[in-house]
This record gives sequence, structure tokens and C-alpha cells, in this order.
Amino acid sequence: MERFSLLNKVIVITGASSGIGKVCALECALMGAKLILIGRDSERLYEVKQEILKQAPDVIENNFITYSIDLSLNLKDLSSIIEDGVSRLGKIHGFIHAAGIEKTLPISAMKDSDYENIFKVNVISGFELAKIVSKKKYISDKASFVFISSITAVIGRSGVVGYAASKGALVAGAKSMALELANKNINVNCISPGTILTPMMIKYLESIPTEEKDKRKEGFPLGLGEPLDVANTAIFLLSDAAKWITGQNLIVDGGYTAR
Repeated sequence: MERFSLLNKVIVITGASSGIGKVCALECALMGAKLILIGRDSERLYEVKQEILKQAPDVIENNFITYSIDLSLNLKDLSSIIEDGVSRLGKIHGFIHAAGIEKTLPISAMKDSDYENIFKVNVISGFELAKIVSKKKYISDKASFVFISSITAVIGRSGVVGYAASKGALVAGAKSMALELANKNINVNCISPGTILTPMMIKYLESIPTEEKDKRKEGFPLGLGEPLDVANTAIFLLSDAAKWITGQNLIVDGGYTAR
């Protein structure tokens, strides 16, 4: 239906070269969006763009702009990226912050630099982009921001203190941001997925003992999730159908936290 459409809406997506961000890019394109895609790997970004054109042959190639940047090293170029993207595609209607890094280590092995890197990519870069995108010269009359968090923001899991803390910061920050940006007609929400079968997660599951893998799967009543499950939720939050939803954390976990 039209209210779920993203036709001609300009959407910024970080982490667009792989995993959840990549699938968000593909699905947003299929829903008619124009995309400003930000990722670390320029070759993978090119492949994403080609995949979009292959899956949606009716789309126009100029509707997708890619920018390669390592968010753990460089945030100062984000303003010029957004300025260039808006000059070419028009004002922004939505933003998905899917970029993220994880480090699984016991707290005894974590260094201060580990926390700094995790927070710079997972939190600070997302909030910095939200600050830039929400400027009047870049934002449309109605917009929506979506931060990809994790169920580790609301439950405990051994060995991911830094990652969990960063995802919890997204949820807490989004609530305050939602109140602050409401006067600009900007919705701000989080999605907290459970275990999602991204290529990286599939590789990890293949590396662990079968018993450990089965135990992980048993925690999810509806089974493990797919990137499309997250992308569909993001599309809903970006669409006009979610115009009265803000400051929320939507848990998408196949029933894991219902136990």
C-alpha cells in the first residue's frame, strides 16, 4: 500500500556494504527509495549497487550514490558526504545507522582503545550523522531515523561488555533524540535484533561445536533471524505508516526475550 512505500524518498544507510546494512539498501531500493550508501569497502559498495540494478531493473542508476569511509578512523568527511548526496538526490527523508563492529572478549582482556573503537563506529558516528542530516538545509519536511541496536542492549551476554554498552547507548540516546527532534518532524527509533544470519554470523556458527550452535538456536522460538527481518522493520519505521512512532526500541528476535 502507498503508506508503506518509500518511492522517491532519499535514505542514508551506513554499513551498506555488508550484512544488515546491505539488505536494508536492497530492500529500500525495491520500495522505490533513492539511496546515499556509506560503507567501508568500496568494492563491496559497488557490488551492492550492481545487485540493486539487477534485482530492480526499472530503477535509475543515478538514484544510488556510494561513499567509502572508515567510520572508526574518519568522521570529519561526513558533512561533505551529506552535502554532496543532497545536492545530487535531494533532501533526506530517512537514515538507517546499520554500521557496527563487535569484539568478543572477557572484560579482563578489553583495552580502552577497544571501547573507543566500538563506540566511535556503533554510536558516535551514528549520532554525528543524525546531527548533520537533521540540519534544515539537508532534511525534508518529514523524516525518520533508525538505529540498529541489539538485544544485548536489554539482556546480558558474557564477553560482549563493550558491544552491549554501545548498543544500550543507542537505545538511550535515541529516546532523548526523539524528543529533541520532534519539533523538526523527525521520528527516531531503534531496532534491536536477536541473532541474525548475516554472512559473518553464519561463518561464526560454522566454527563452533554443534552442541553450542544448537543451544543458541534453541533460545529463539521462531528460529534464527535473517537480515530481511530487520530490513522489513526498518522500512516500516521509515514509511508514513509509522508516522506516530518515535523514541521506541523495537525488539526483533523471534521470541528470544519473551522467555
